[in-house]
Amino acid sequence: MHIPDHIVSMPVNAVTMVAATAALAVSLWHVKRATKTAMTSTPVLAMVAAFIFAIQMINFPIGGGTSGHFLGAVAAAAVLGPWGACLALSLVLMVQGIFFADGGMTAIGSNIVNMGVIGGLLAYPLMRRLRALLPAGKAGFLAAAAGASWLSLMMASAACAVELALSGTSPLATALPAMVSTHALIGLGEATLTVAALAALVHFKPTLLPSWALMGHTTSQTDAKNVVAGGLVVALLLATIGSPFASTAPDGLEKIVTASHAVWSYSAFADYQIAAIASEGLSTGLAGFIGTMIVFAVGFALTRFTSRASAT
Repeated sequence: MHIPDHIVSMPVNAVTMVAATAALAVSLWHVKRATKTAMTSTPVLAMVAAFIFAIQMINFPIGGGTSGHFLGAVAAAAVLGPWGACLALSLVLMVQGIFFADGGMTAIGSNIVNMGVIGGLLAYPLMRRLRALLPAGKAGFLAAAAGASWLSLMMASAACAVELALSGTSPLATALPAMVSTHALIGLGEATLTVAALAALVHFKPTLLPSWALMGHTTSQTDAKNVVAGGLVVALLLATIGSPFASTAPDGLEKIVTASHAVWSYSAFADYQIAAIASEGLSTGLAGFIGTMIVFAVGFALTRFTSRASAT
């Protein structure tokens, strides 16, 4: 669902850029306020962002010559809260655009609004509402996360269709049903992966989950610190070993519009490849490793900044 350059008009991108900037500013303010909690006093945000970057590299086929990939906004929101999720998704999108030519730099505002703001911020209250309607315990929590994950794809894809229509790229009567129907299938994969990730967290580190998850645990700073190393290792393995086996079929957006040349032409690892390495699999895996570490390093630096800023 990464929008490339020249697909959405500049007026639409300008409006979404303003909205994205405002959302990021408010997200950073909220993260700074919460920096003394277990979720933000340790680099959990950096680890979650690195994990999302890595798993987004692994496109899965959904039939009809189309593929999809994990968004991860609801999974991130379940651990970090909505503001932390918005920040983590925005970090991933910026690294993807700058270093990997994945998503146009002129469309960064639209991508952040669709995947970070709508996927993370707006889907979060839906997850909380679903959680309140379901019984306490693991099954209720995972069911709420699964439902919100599917809905997050529906809302984000609908927003993308509206942006395409407002830009004159594709009529709404064409773009909306095409985007929503395709992402309804991708959303099933999104829900499955979200449940798998959160189920692993419930099993190994349930104390990382917030109190509203109703799992009978409270957050623990010690557990949060211990899980970062393991989460980063998993992310690196996914990016290095899993990404070369990703589906090469176009995603839902690419099936509707034809991508054009990128405005930003200085991406060091365009298309997740390293030019000096002839083997495509090795090139993709190494690019994924480097990208995952970039996301983690920037996220870690951001966490340290917020911690120091809140202490002054």
